[in-house]
Amino acid sequence: MKKVLLTAAITAASLATAAQAEVKIGFLGGFTGQIESLTPPIHEGAQLAVSQINEQGGLFDGETLEMPTADTTCSDSSAASNAADRLVNSDEVTAIVGALCTGATVAAANNAAIPGGVVMVSPASTAPAVTDLDDDDLVFRTVSSDAYQGEMLAKLLLSKDIEDVAVTYVNNDYGRGLADAFEATYEADGGTVTANEAHEDGRADYRSELGVLSSGGSQNLVVLAYADGSGQTILRQAYEGGMFTQFAGADGMVGSGLIEAVGGDALEGMIATRPGTPDVPGAGMFDEMAEEVDLDPEAVFASQSYDAAFLLALAVEQNGSDSREGLSDALRDVASEPGETILPGEWEKAKQLIADGEEINYEGASGSHEFDENGDVPGIIVEMLVEDGEFVSKGTLDF
Repeated sequence: MKKVLLTAAITAASLATAAQAEVKIGFLGGFTGQIESLTPPIHEGAQLAVSQINEQGGLFDGETLEMPTADTTCSDSSAASNAADRLVNSDEVTAIVGALCTGATVAAANNAAIPGGVVMVSPASTAPAVTDLDDDDLVFRTVSSDAYQGEMLAKLLLSKDIEDVAVTYVNNDYGRGLADAFEATYEADGGTVTANEAHEDGRADYRSELGVLSSGGSQNLVVLAYADGSGQTILRQAYEGGMFTQFAGADGMVGSGLIEAVGGDALEGMIATRPGTPDVPGAGMFDEMAEEVDLDPEAVFASQSYDAAFLLALAVEQNGSDSREGLSDALRDVASEPGETILPGEWEKAKQLIADGEEINYEGASGSHEFDENGDVPGIIVEMLVEDGEFVSKGTLDF
């Protein structure tokens, strides 16, 4: 009986130790819905950071970093709130990478993360609405605001002598913010917007909307929506109806799923923009690491997601525990100068410096992340062009 009790006690102690030897950073993504073809490589970018951290000793005294996931569906605010609630209150994560779509990030933050004191770092929520959140310094992002991307898209089209456009945008924070920024710059710089119409996502037929958009006479259609949602249907029906000869879009449209659904011939020459990566050492390192695990380093927001996960893990290590309290301050500490530079993959080095009481400054796969007072970062925008059935990067925009 004593042996049985001793065995039971040892087993219980082992289970308790195992339970304590796990730190959770959640991933909140659009695994279904309008960006389901874009989400897998974004998730894989974060998972790459997790695997490197665990391979190099994990957190603290060897605790394993785990990344439970939850699906926001991108557009359903209730689903986003419920998904975040599960991560915050059931999985008891310390922090969250995500969400991806802006509406999902806003809903998740307001209804779960902020009340729970959980830091969120989005690698893909680009709408200006994120800047305006009353978030108690809990919501950050490793991608720049659409206020800049909209401006760059406008200047790009004008530089190609596209002097008039019709614009349709998905009726949410992402679409509205991007459309407003685009129109303001495009018209200020001499372009003509012949129509600027919101549309609701999830419909099977947009032919009436396309009729209104084409009635202004422009042959150029700018679609600010999602590759696996309304954007896909609108482009297909616009092409089938022969209403426009030139298509353009932004980051939500840049994905292989769009080309597979609509057709490479139909989209040949389509112009788009997406957040890019500056020419920094971390970018080349990420490219090599991603290719080793068959992750496309050019996948939209993959490098930003890697940085979000790595930064949060550094912040947890800097904070000294898996407590949520104090994590936002720790995040700013590890992301900002001064401090010894930490590059992607250099977890062991960072961990030792933190243990020695030294300051560190993470310089990431997608650039420096000197968060401003709103948790935003500066960024660069890349031109994308559909050539021979795929989106091809044509370089950084600098107007």
